[in-house]
Amino acid sequence: MLRRSIYKSPAQLRLMVAPGLATAASLRAAKNAVRAGVTPLELDRLAEQAILELGGQSNFKLVPGYRHTICANVNEDVVHGIPGDRPLAPGDIISIDSGAIIKGWNGDSAVTVVVPDPSRPELVAEREELSRVTEQGMWRGIAQLAQAKHLNEVGAAIQEYILAQGPYGILEDYIGHGIGRSMHEEPPVFNYRVPRKGPEVKPGLVVAIEPMVTTGGIETFTREDDWTVATVDGSMSAQWEHSVAVHQGGIWVLTAEDGGAAGLAPFGITPVPIA
Repeated sequence: MLRRSIYKSPAQLRLMVAPGLATAASLRAAKNAVRAGVTPLELDRLAEQAILELGGQSNFKLVPGYRHTICANVNEDVVHGIPGDRPLAPGDIISIDSGAIIKGWNGDSAVTVVVPDPSRPELVAEREELSRVTEQGMWRGIAQLAQAKHLNEVGAAIQEYILAQGPYGILEDYIGHGIGRSMHEEPPVFNYRVPRKGPEVKPGLVVAIEPMVTTGGIETFTREDDWTVATVDGSMSAQWEHSVAVHQGGIWVLTAEDGGAAGLAPFGITPVPIA
């Protein structure tokens, strides 16, 4: 059996723009609705509506056994959290992961939001800093991709930044991935330094870069719902993710409405639209 190439053609890259934008729209709708009293199920409905309005469908719902548009990970829940009906409380930190599929091509992205709590400013500040460090780790990984020769340089850049910010934990059991016809494809995208170089970074490579970071340990367990992964020590977690394409003109963040311009500006990198 011939192995499918991890590199997409220019025509295939163009087809990945629409699902990326639909994914971004779903996260914008959910993020804007986060407040104390709202339930993750309500966020789920808003995310799905945004995808449907752009002619897509949720690719999460195509995963066998999963019936929701988003994964909603609250506090110590790290990844794959099933959105439920418990209202968000002041001070909660929630990561929202979403994806869309249009014409057989996929997008995948995640954001983290902290629910305001004026009565506990120190707690909110600590959780917002966790989110900021995770997001900036992701952008450093994306910036490294723009100049890397091999993919695993991305993980080294993410790890170097995050560990320099404080005693954070970077999950090792859950990493980024290639994306295209399937939501999860080769190659793996590590969020930490590994000894091998990984595949060559060249036009056609499309990857989802998604660091998951905790305020404590990195050991996890799966809850009784067989989906939700949580930290063993109860430490808080954050996840940020973007799907990014490398093409002849440079890089383009498919799941950012501005192509990644704002996030990459501090690194002197200007993303180039896919022609």
